[in-house]
Amino acid sequence: MLAIDGGEKLRKTPFPKRHLLGETEKAAVERLFDQAIDSGNAIGYGGPEEQAYEREFAAYMGGGFADLVNSGTCAIFAALGALELKVAGEVIVPSISDYGGVMPAALLNQIPIPADTMPESFNVGPNQIEAVLSPHTRAIVVAHISGEPADMDPILEIANSRNIPVIEDCAQAHGATYKDRLVGTMGTAGAFSTMSGKHHATAAQGGVVFTKDENLYWRIKRFSDRGKPFNLDATSNPRAGLNLNGTDLSAAVGRVQLKKLPEITRRRQQAANIILDGIRDLVSVSAKEMSKGTDSAYWFMPIQVDSTKLTVDKDAFAKALAAEGIPLSVYYGRVVPHSIWFQERKVFGTSDYPWGLPDYEGDREAEFPCPNAVEARNIMFVIRLHEQWGEREARDTIEAMRKVEEHYRK
Repeated sequence: MLAIDGGEKLRKTPFPKRHLLGETEKAAVERLFDQAIDSGNAIGYGGPEEQAYEREFAAYMGGGFADLVNSGTCAIFAALGALELKVAGEVIVPSISDYGGVMPAALLNQIPIPADTMPESFNVGPNQIEAVLSPHTRAIVVAHISGEPADMDPILEIANSRNIPVIEDCAQAHGATYKDRLVGTMGTAGAFSTMSGKHHATAAQGGVVFTKDENLYWRIKRFSDRGKPFNLDATSNPRAGLNLNGTDLSAAVGRVQLKKLPEITRRRQQAANIILDGIRDLVSVSAKEMSKGTDSAYWFMPIQVDSTKLTVDKDAFAKALAAEGIPLSVYYGRVVPHSIWFQERKVFGTSDYPWGLPDYEGDREAEFPCPNAVEARNIMFVIRLHEQWGEREARDTIEAMRKVEEHYRK
C-alpha cells in the first residue's frame, strides 16, 4: 500500500539538510569583524575582500571580469543596464523563470517578450527565440533553468547574425557546462544569483555579473554603483544608476563558498546520475539525459511523467511520491506572461509603460500563450536534491518512484 493511502513510507528518516554554511564561513566573517573592531573602521564595500572575490570568481570562470552585486535580479539589471539599450525596444526573455530574471527588462524601458520553451523542457530554444524576434529586438536573456544548459550554439548563431547581445541567466546553473564550456562564458555577459538557496552563496543574498569584455565590465561597474566614473577621467557621475553593490562581508563568505563550488556541483551531479541510471527501466517517468560535454548543475532535478502509462495524472503521482518521504515540488515556477504584473502591465505606476511608450513600434497587443511552457509545468515535477545527498538518498528516490509506478501502472 502506498504511504498516501495509509501504508508505510519507503523513506522513514528525513533527508539530510544542506548545511551550506559552516565553521569556515563563520571564521571568515569573524576575521572581518575583528579587523573592523581593531581598526575602528566599519565593514564596507569595494574593499579587499570584495575585490578578491571578484578576481577569484573570474578565475573560476576561466578568466575575465566579475562584479559582485546584491542579488541575482540586480545582476540581470546591471548586465542589461550596462548595454545602454535604446529605450522602447524589445528584450526576449524566458517564459519560465523567476520573475526577477524578467522584470529588469521592463524596468529599463524595454518590452519583455517571452519566448516559449522547447517541447518537454523548462529552457527556451533557438526556434522559440527566432519565432519572437523582430526588428525591435535589442537583447536576449537566456536562462539555464534547473542547472540544465540551454542549447547555446544555435541561439548564439541567431543572435550574432543580427548583432544582438545575449545575457545568460546562470542563477540556477553554477558550474554547469555546455559542450565543455562553463555557462556564463558564452554570451555577452553572465548573471548569477548567490543567494543562500543557490549552489554557492555570498551569505543570505547576492549576485555576480561576469563578462570577458573589459569595456562592458566597466560599464557594468558604473551602472551598479550610481553611475560612478570608474576607469574614466570624468569628474562626476556620467550616467544614472542605482546602488546595486555587494559588500566585503558578503564577499568574505563568498570566497569560502567559491572554493567549495566544484565539489558541490560534483556531488549534485553524482546523486542525479545515480537516479538517471536507476530509473531508465521505468516506463512512466524519465529525466533529461545530457549529451557529451554538457552537464547540468542540478539546482533541482526535473522528472517527466507519462500519465498515459498510469491510472493517475502527474500531480497525483508526485503527491504519492512525496508521501513516501521524497523531497519534491509538484510544479516548478510560473509561466511569465500569465502573471498579474505582466498582464496588467504593473511596472511604472498607473501608466502602461514600457508597452505604452510613444516610441515603441512593436505589437502593443501581442499575446504569448507559450504552450510548451504550460505543458512542461503540467508534465514535470522536480526533485529537490542537493550536495548532501549520498547514494542512499538517490537509491531511496529510485525505489520510491518504482513503488509508485508499480501501484499506478496500467
